Amino acid sequence: MLSALLWIPILGAAIIGFFPLKQETTKLRQITIAFAISAFAWSIFLLSQFNLNNPGIQFKEYFAWAEPIGLSYSLGVDGLSLPLLVLNSFLTLIALYATAQNSERPRLKYSLILLINAGIAGALMAQNLLLFILFYELELIPFYLAIAIWGGEKRGYASIKFLLYTAVSGLLILAAFLGIGFLSNTAPNFDYQSLSTTELSFKTQLFLLALLLVGFGIKIPLVPLHTWLPDAYTEASPATAILLGGILAKLGTYGLIRYGLQLFPETWSIVAPGLAVIGTISVVYGALAAISQKDIKRMVAYSSIGHMGYMLVAAAAGTELSVLGAVAQMVAHGLILALLFYLVGVIERKVGTRDIDVLNGLMNPVRGLPLVSALLILGGMASAGIPGLVGFVAEFIVFQGSFSAFPIPTLICIIASGLTAVYFVILLNRTCFGKLDNFKAYYPKVLRSETIPAIVLTVIILFLGIQPTWLVRWIEPTTSSIVANLPTISQQVAISSHQPSIDK
Repeated sequence: MLSALLWIPILGAAIIGFFPLKQETTKLRQITIAFAISAFAWSIFLLSQFNLNNPGIQFKEYFAWAEPIGLSYSLGVDGLSLPLLVLNSFLTLIALYATAQNSERPRLKYSLILLINAGIAGALMAQNLLLFILFYELELIPFYLAIAIWGGEKRGYASIKFLLYTAVSGLLILAAFLGIGFLSNTAPNFDYQSLSTTELSFKTQLFLLALLLVGFGIKIPLVPLHTWLPDAYTEASPATAILLGGILAKLGTYGLIRYGLQLFPETWSIVAPGLAVIGTISVVYGALAAISQKDIKRMVAYSSIGHMGYMLVAAAAGTELSVLGAVAQMVAHGLILALLFYLVGVIERKVGTRDIDVLNGLMNPVRGLPLVSALLILGGMASAGIPGLVGFVAEFIVFQGSFSAFPIPTLICIIASGLTAVYFVILLNRTCFGKLDNFKAYYPKVLRSETIPAIVLTVIILFLGIQPTWLVRWIEPTTSSIVANLPTISQQVAISSHQPSIDK
């Protein structure tokens, strides 16, 4: 069942890549969207068949592949990965709609989007460490090409920077996985369900966990490993930015919970206070950096750093509510960021600039972009955590779950969430309101078809904000099971006081 989510986009990419009708871009687009819809429909089917009472891995598939090195084709999903799989398929559709129909080299572009979908889906479903890293690296080249070919003026610099940072991320994670597979067993074993690190010394566990933290921290990205993100997000096309921020970054937080927290529960509890501090710094830094930006796309990019910090604080806290909130925040942030990047793309295409000092009066009902501006206001409200929207639900669960473990970092994050409102008020006040330039403001009309993806995203953000049960019901059994393996606070103190004896 799960293989369909992997092979449908790969098959689609192969067919699109060798599509014979070079001039029929409309037909090419329709075929690509048909494959994307098929993958999305199958992910919804899996969601409907998912057993909410089973917190473990479901829909398992296994095929012995390269047994001497421990590589197997092992797939499975649980409440941690399934919501992200659905998000991946959905945002792929949004990205395809965000792609201009007159794009250069459309066959290559559509093929890369489908390959990105397959790579992320494979990483989320992989139940073998080597299989995970294979898919984790698979999406690197398509993203690099997407930025380098269809990006902005500084696309060469941004794409190379993205390539180098994410390549280092993959190498660090691979090193950690090799250490886990070889040191935890007498024979090489990388099947996730049979792995255990409890027999490793504390220093070995700490070293392997540190590799994972830095590797996945680059992908998230966390401060100070974040410097590739503003350039990549800003220079990427709207479609690529949606996939970068909406789902790719979530592989980082997913990896930290799946392979960091679950495989190293005791060591995770030791390093958790430091992780909470790093997450808090990312939240504050992202908000302050966003306030200072003049480019609305770059502002949204920096805001993403701050929101990813919430997820790290929640994962570090390790309570049932906080880990639940971290996964819910992944989905909420993906939806909100996709909406914002899509709308920014529409504004840039119609107005010709992203400069806050130039944009003004877009709410004008006659000559402006009133519907786009209204949706941008709602997206900003969702990002700021206004009640009634999915962003509020996720952040509230994160704060409530994290406070008992880390009260001071949580309070700082709550204060920083107020800064989110500050930079979005600045953005909306300068772009949506004010007076249009009577000589320059004759913008092309936004077609109804161009607003459909934004309206669909808005409806989902509203619906999940009003009915959060439809989001958390899939996640809660699995996150509760994950947290059950973490030591309690009293046990953490005991572990810390006996570290010398463990090393011996």
